[in-house]
Amino acid sequence: MRSFGTRRFALLALVCTLAASPALPQRPRPTLDITGYVIDAELDTAAHHLAATAVVSFAPPPGLDAVTFGFHPALKVTKITDENGKLLDGERTADGSIRVTAPAPFADGQTCRWTFTYEGTITGNEDGPVEGLKLAAIQEPVTYLLYPARWFPMTGFMTDRFTAEMHIRVPQGMRVLAGGATGSPISINLSNGQPGSEYDFKWTKPGFPGTVIAGRFVDPFSAGAGNVKVYLTVSHQAAGNEFSQTAAKEFDFFTDTFGLPETTYLNVVELPDDTLPAAWAPGLAAIQGSRVADKSGIRLLANTIAHQWWGSLVSPRTLNDAWITNGMSRYGELMYVEDQSGKSALQAALDDVSAGALAYDTIPLSSAGRLDPFSPQFQSMTLEKGAMIFHMLRGEVGDKVFSNILKGALSQYTDRPMRTEDFEKVSEEVSQQQLTPFFAQWVDGTGAPAFADKYAVYRLGNNKGFRTIGEINQDLDLFRMPVELRIETDGKTETRKIDVVGTDTQYVVDTFGRPRRISIDPNDWVLKSTPDLQVRVAILKGQQLVAQGDLIGALGEYKKALEANPLSSLASYRIGEILFTQRNYQAAVNSFRDALRGDDEPPWTEVWSHIAIGKIFDITGQRDRAVNEYRLAVQTNDNTQGAVNEARQYIQKPYKRPDNQ
Repeated sequence: MRSFGTRRFALLALVCTLAASPALPQRPRPTLDITGYVIDAELDTAAHHLAATAVVSFAPPPGLDAVTFGFHPALKVTKITDENGKLLDGERTADGSIRVTAPAPFADGQTCRWTFTYEGTITGNEDGPVEGLKLAAIQEPVTYLLYPARWFPMTGFMTDRFTAEMHIRVPQGMRVLAGGATGSPISINLSNGQPGSEYDFKWTKPGFPGTVIAGRFVDPFSAGAGNVKVYLTVSHQAAGNEFSQTAAKEFDFFTDTFGLPETTYLNVVELPDDTLPAAWAPGLAAIQGSRVADKSGIRLLANTIAHQWWGSLVSPRTLNDAWITNGMSRYGELMYVEDQSGKSALQAALDDVSAGALAYDTIPLSSAGRLDPFSPQFQSMTLEKGAMIFHMLRGEVGDKVFSNILKGALSQYTDRPMRTEDFEKVSEEVSQQQLTPFFAQWVDGTGAPAFADKYAVYRLGNNKGFRTIGEINQDLDLFRMPVELRIETDGKTETRKIDVVGTDTQYVVDTFGRPRRISIDPNDWVLKSTPDLQVRVAILKGQQLVAQGDLIGALGEYKKALEANPLSSLASYRIGEILFTQRNYQAAVNSFRDALRGDDEPPWTEVWSHIAIGKIFDITGQRDRAVNEYRLAVQTNDNTQGAVNEARQYIQKPYKRPDNQ
């Protein structure tokens, strides 16, 4: 073994050598390419048990004699054989993956077909492949085995496309939904002798059919043409008709917007509330049961359905390219909001998306693959900044060309992965514009411009109106993009586009009426840094830290928001929430009262601040004061997330702190 000093000398020598010679291009590392599966699995919900065999077809990296498969840590492999029935050696790695040694080094062009036999208990409480997330649970009334749970041997999360034939056996009375076409269930006896059913699925196009959901669902709801079916448990069936109408409307909207999906049918299925908010597979969209009857579920479902095109029909070549599919699914959700509620609703939604886009904007999107795909950083970057890139591209090329770009990308890369360079090429071909500066700024760069404007107005002679000579300043030296100016005059309002290049861009605008006000990017087509956005970013990061259990870090972010805007009702309310959790009641009341004295943004902070103060009065034995706060809450007539209903409940019966708080 080398000593530290020897290794240090070697590193210094390497640095000197690299500095004295031109950089050499790195060869891409050979990767494992899984092409298809045949999976037989039996689910025992009483014992929370999975028993399965998976026949995995793959093309191995030539020259190697071992390959590694991602696998759920709670599952135990009992046997691995090759296509000739020969037993293979496998070992667990530190992250739970399985490294399997082949009988001989792999040859170039070789294909393999290995069979994995495995079993295990999955309640959802075991350590899974992603810390802090339940991605699989075999239980009643709904069992879920999500694709990222690695419940079968896999590789290349969201990048390695595969086909799948699955045969899923479940206890009698359970329905199974998964990616791919299925026939009628077959009645069988399970291995424990109990009656059961087998559901068979087949997906023959390269994709991601790796999610299976089994549950005791009532008869499906459907609307419109009947090609969209919604499967719910008894607990949420009351919302079934309305929810199925929403699902059908969204599916039709995206079909009109993007073109035909891979399948003309879609099964929408309920997920328990202890897992991801939503999941998808070809022909499948799953959403938490609590979101079915909630207004927020409309947008969440739209985002999930949009993945039938952006994720299923086309996928990223690498996770560095995930902004294309994640971002367009997010922006597809916003396009649906715009279609249903108009431009003002779109702009309101963009406020939150912009905050997410800049919350973790420290590395370029083109380097996002180095992040954990389930981290807040990766999610914010690929979903929110990705969505803003599509919004800005739409603003630059116009609605019709933008629509043609999307359809062109989907058509050219159907059932194939796509790189950022591929999407840029399609965009330039369709728009007939040179878009390299645009993608270089937003995909390969970080940060957003903070615009400032200074100008002087001069009267022109002979009653020819006025000339405005101005300069747009911003802090990104490499920035280059057309930006709208709105000039409000004594007469009509005029809009001009100015090519903003670098930190200082001069412009000259002639108008007949005297300019009274000039606004930069009035319609919010550009992702830009503003004081209001700084507040939103800090609050968003605080909320994410709360979700991770870091209350101290969250308080720090909320205080940053108050420094940027001392009147932020939302920042004060979030601080009050944390203090309430910590039982620091006096400080919590002070923060909730600050929220009431603040800017009332968003408006729901008023009703919920009154309720929170009422709860504190109940806890501290001041019932009359508590009732007064609940009545003030009712008087707001703001029933956001059932606020008024909750206030009326506490008027009748005092709030009591749960034992676990």
